[in-house]
Amino acid sequence: MTPKVSFWFQTMVAMLRRPWLWWTAVRQMFRMTRRRWWTRPPYLPVPDRRYMRFRLETAYGTDGPGRAADVVRYLEWCRASERAS
Repeated sequence: MTPKVSFWFQTMVAMLRRPWLWWTAVRQMFRMTRRRWWTRPPYLPVPDRRYMRFRLETAYGTDGPGRAADVVRYLEWCRASERAS
């Protein structure tokens, strides 16, 4: 189960509307990337496909990747958690 292009587009639009979450999103992206990502193709700081498949399946089952609103809600929770620490 890989998120469709429409999911990523909707997520990007939702994030563009919330600039206060941009740094939180960048931090979370780097927290999910593989260690030494620059040594293996595709040489980009992206999460491992197996990890993402596991996370999506445990969150949504086989129903699909969820909604952009779920990503925004998760990032808001991360931001609040970081501020509380």
